Amino acid sequence: MSEIEVSVLSDIACRLGEGPTYDARIDTLFWFNIVECKLLEHPLSGGETRVHELPLMASALADIDEERQLLVTETGLQIRDRATGRLTMLAEVEADRPDTRSNDARPHPCGALWFSTMSKTSEERAGTIYWFFKGEVRRLFSHITVPNSICFSPDGAIGYFADTRENRLYRVACDPETGLPVDEPVLTVDGNQMPGGIDGSVTDAQGTIWNARWGGARIDAWSPRGELIRSIRMPARQISCPAFIGRDARRLVATSAFSGMDEEARKADPHAGKTFLIDLEVEGRLDPPVLL
Repeated sequence: MSEIEVSVLSDIACRLGEGPTYDARIDTLFWFNIVECKLLEHPLSGGETRVHELPLMASALADIDEERQLLVTETGLQIRDRATGRLTMLAEVEADRPDTRSNDARPHPCGALWFSTMSKTSEERAGTIYWFFKGEVRRLFSHITVPNSICFSPDGAIGYFADTRENRLYRVACDPETGLPVDEPVLTVDGNQMPGGIDGSVTDAQGTIWNARWGGARIDAWSPRGELIRSIRMPARQISCPAFIGRDARRLVATSAFSGMDEEARKADPHAGKTFLIDLEVEGRLDPPVLL
C-alpha cells in the first residue's frame, strides 16, 4: 500500500459523491451528489465549490461543446446549457421506470458514450449498460446490479465495466470507430479476495486502470491483464470514482460518499463524502466530447 499524500480538494460532504469529470475548457472539476440531486463545480484555479440544485437525480457529465454539456440522469440523457443550467431532454432512457436511476458513464475515444442504470434500492440484476452515439441509443449489457468502472483503452479497442455487487471487472473487445462491443466480456479482475468493492475507474495513457475501492479506503492501479500494480491509501472508506485533472491530465482526484453510514460510522470516518486530490503524477488522459 503506497503512502501517497492525499489532501481535501472540496470539504463539501456528499451522501453519494460520484461522476467526477474535468472540464479542460474552463479548468474546472464537476461531480455529483446523486441522491440529493446536486451538481458540484470546483474551479482548479482557485475559489469556492459551487453547488447547483438539479430537478432530478443525475450521476455523470460529459462535454459537448463550448455552450453545452451532456448529463446522464434518471430519465435519460439531457443537454445542460452552460450559461443558464437549463436542461433539455436529448434521449429518454428508462423514463418510465421510477424505480431506477442513472449511475456510471464514460465517453469512448470515438465520441460515443457508455452509461448505466440501476435500481434506486439496489435490487439484484436490475441494472443495464447502454451505448449512445450520434443520436442512437442501444442496450449493451443487462442484469447487472451496480454497474460501474466504465472506461476504455486509449485506442478504444477495449471497454471495461464492473458489477460492484458481484465485485468483478470485465473487459470486452470494441470497434474503435463506434465503441460497440464486438465480442463477449471476459473476466479480468476478481475483487472478492480484497477489501471493498470495485467501483468507478479511469484508464491512463498507458492503459492502466485506476479503480476506486468502495469500502476499501483505497485506489488500485491494474494492468489491462488484471495484474495489481499499486494501491494508494485514501482518507475515506467509501471511495467512489477517480478522475484525471489538469489540461495535461497529470493529477488524480477521487470522490467519496457517506451513504449508509450511521452517526457512529460518520464519526469514525470524518472525511466521508469529501473530494480528494492525490499528490501523485500520472500519465492521464482526458475524455473527448460526446458526438450528438
